[in-house]
Amino acid sequence: MPEPKRIRDYGVIIGELPAGERNAITDVAGVKVGHCTLNEGPIQTGVTAVIPRQGNLFRNKVLAATHIINGFGKSAGLIQVEEMGVLETPIILTNTLSVGTAYSALAEYMLDENEDIGTTTGTVNPVVCECNDGYLNDIRAMSVRAKHVRSALASATSDFEEGAVGAGRGMSCFKLKGGIGTASRRIEIEGNFHLGALVMSNMGQTRDLTVAGKNIGREICRRNGNDTLPDVGSVIIILATDAPLCERQLKRLSKRAVVGLARTGSNIGTGSGEIVLAFTTQNGVPHYDESAIETYHRVHEKHMDQLFRAAAESVEEAVLNSMTAAVPVTGRDGLSRQSLGQYEDLIHEAQETQEQEVSTSEHAEEKPPQIAG
Repeated sequence: MPEPKRIRDYGVIIGELPAGERNAITDVAGVKVGHCTLNEGPIQTGVTAVIPRQGNLFRNKVLAATHIINGFGKSAGLIQVEEMGVLETPIILTNTLSVGTAYSALAEYMLDENEDIGTTTGTVNPVVCECNDGYLNDIRAMSVRAKHVRSALASATSDFEEGAVGAGRGMSCFKLKGGIGTASRRIEIEGNFHLGALVMSNMGQTRDLTVAGKNIGREICRRNGNDTLPDVGSVIIILATDAPLCERQLKRLSKRAVVGLARTGSNIGTGSGEIVLAFTTQNGVPHYDESAIETYHRVHEKHMDQLFRAAAESVEEAVLNSMTAAVPVTGRDGLSRQSLGQYEDLIHEAQETQEQEVSTSEHAEEKPPQIAG
């Protein structure tokens, strides 16, 4: 199979806002992503770490919010994020039965950096999110160890792989190969800002798969047989921005992620957990109260629409990138998933349809109005 491609490599452009330089969540300055991939026969799993900003996160937290689209999930730490509106650790992604291991490893990582945790100040709130990769991965083996979490954290960088890597190694999306995907958008609001999305995609039914508004899933089913299995997966969506927002605005932003998810064909199945976590690298929150009164900047509500659009577009593109960048994987009991990239002809059909629609729309705008006579 040829080198993994992103959806734009096929000529498919999602939305209207410009992408960032990397078209990745790491276009938000300070954000870094790292992976540790386990690829050993029936063991197809791993860990992905998202570091929200550089420096000591416990001592200088970032504002954050969560939104539960469908709560079939076993994530850790989200309750406190929802209540307090801050994120004080990196975010670890892994498989469902490895949440406990990842939580302990992340707690130890934070303890190593902060001697005051649990002694002269309170404890720490590790955030771990999960999807069930049990179709491809022998999830009962519980293969993820603390060293894998540490490896993902240590390898975090601005340029990172997508597809069947890290926590995305064993994930399925629309019953094809899913995994890690990312995208970003540039926004102008009295200056330039970025919004980026990272997804761990593991949801959907093949017949619903939609690329740039064109359903290609039904044709995949025609070739391979109908997808009758229920939507029992999940998706984790991380949104990052450098625009100054308050935690209430981040909550509003996180709710728009479902728009991008739906555009890919997801119906948010009852057995699928859709979890969104949004944060801003602006408006840092000190752990120790240097002052009783804190002052923050925030975007005026009338200018939130650009951010909402950016969230929808980047989530939609990130899901598609997670699929096109993913290589085919064979895991436990010989079960396998194909890559969306294996259906290049259908992606090109979607791209051609998109071009025709754009051309038709442009001609319609140029046509002078008809005057009744």
